Amino acid sequence: MTTALQPMTTTARQPREQAPSRPRAAKFRRDHTVNWWLTAAVAVLSLTILVPLYFTVVTALKTPAEAGTFSLPTSWEWGNFADAWAKVDYAHAALNSAIITVAAIVLTLLTNTFVAYAVARNMDKKFFRFLYFFFLAMMFVPFTVIMLPIAKQMGFLGLDNQVGLVLLYMILGLGTNLFIAIGFIKSIPPSLEEAARIDGAGTWRVFWKVIFPLMAPINATIAILTALWAWNDFLLPLIILTDQSSQTIPLAQYVFQSQFTSNYPMAFASYLMAMAPILIVYVFAQKWVVGGVMRGAVK
Repeated sequence: MTTALQPMTTTARQPREQAPSRPRAAKFRRDHTVNWWLTAAVAVLSLTILVPLYFTVVTALKTPAEAGTFSLPTSWEWGNFADAWAKVDYAHAALNSAIITVAAIVLTLLTNTFVAYAVARNMDKKFFRFLYFFFLAMMFVPFTVIMLPIAKQMGFLGLDNQVGLVLLYMILGLGTNLFIAIGFIKSIPPSLEEAARIDGAGTWRVFWKVIFPLMAPINATIAILTALWAWNDFLLPLIILTDQSSQTIPLAQYVFQSQFTSNYPMAFASYLMAMAPILIVYVFAQKWVVGGVMRGAVK
């Protein structure tokens, strides 16, 4: 009887073993198709960055007569970088940009993070909830609308200098920084603060000793975004800075629009030198930007 039942058992098991193979194969084909389309889309979109970058690099190494084409230079003019360095006074302009960028980062971290902490821990109160939405609304106001009033106000207050520029970077970046930081602060257990208060710590000490160290990923993200903005910004320094000796790199490069209009290789060499420092910083710190934004938005 066992021998007679054995074929039936084998026959009954076969459909169970083969059935899952079809859904898995179909899922594999779908995933493979999606991955192929994603790869193709990323490759096409990357051309929007790679093609202009290639054009900038090859133009910076050409003679003025060869500029404007996508072909490789017949002779590599490395001297364009030395000439651009001297014409722009790159060392002085880079020092101004570095001072403004570092000061903006430090002041932003010391103020915006504390404002985010105060708002995050008091969202149940109408005043702080109003402040939160008020600062977020700043992100949707076009800068061109408030550009002239800001320039007038800073001139009236005597802040049409590097100090005023740093203050504007701190204030105008508050909306974005709050949006990033508040979500992360809410994920920090309030029990940590309560334990510190039991030990006699006040609000300031709780923030600087407990909350601020835990915000290291978010602080790194805010610092990097502020650095990218302050280093590359052209419009704010243009309308705020009145002293020629305090001009930043983007303002110093504006000379190519008039005096050196025909020398595109020299201009493009200057653009590459200005881009290099902040690009290096971003390449090594991009994981902080992505990770910090995700932590602040999800939690």
